[in-house]
Amino acid sequence: MTDQHETWARTLSKEGKARVTARCEDFIAGVLVPRFLPEIRPTAFNYPIALTGRWRGSRYSFVQRYRSGFSENAGEEFDVGFARLDHATGERFDLMWHRHTGQWLCLHPRLTLAEALRVMETEELVQPRR
Repeated sequence: MTDQHETWARTLSKEGKARVTARCEDFIAGVLVPRFLPEIRPTAFNYPIALTGRWRGSRYSFVQRYRSGFSENAGEEFDVGFARLDHATGERFDLMWHRHTGQWLCLHPRLTLAEALRVMETEELVQPRR
C-alpha cells in the first residue's frame, strides 16, 4: 500500500483573486505584449493576435490567442495556454509550464506572485511563442 499525502490549500478570496488579476494584467500589458506581440502580423498559417489571462478555479492561466490564416478555416480563433499559476497556499503559487503534449508541469513550486512574474520574464519555457 502506498502512502498518499493530500495537500489542502486555502482558496483565494475574491479580493485576493482581484489583486492577482490586476498584477497579472499589468504584467501582460506592460511586459509580455510589448516584448512578444508588439504588432499583429497576419500570415497564411496560425498567427498570434492577443495575450490574455483568466481564472479557472484556483488557477490563473496565461493564454495566447491565435487566428487561422489557412484558407479552409480563415479567421477562426483559438487559445493556447503557455504558463499557469496554481494557487498553492497563502500568497504562494506553483509556476506551471504547458508541454506540447498537453500536460502541465510544475517548474517552480511555492513562489510569491512577484517571484513568479520575474521568472516568466527570463525563462523561455513559460513565455509566449513568437
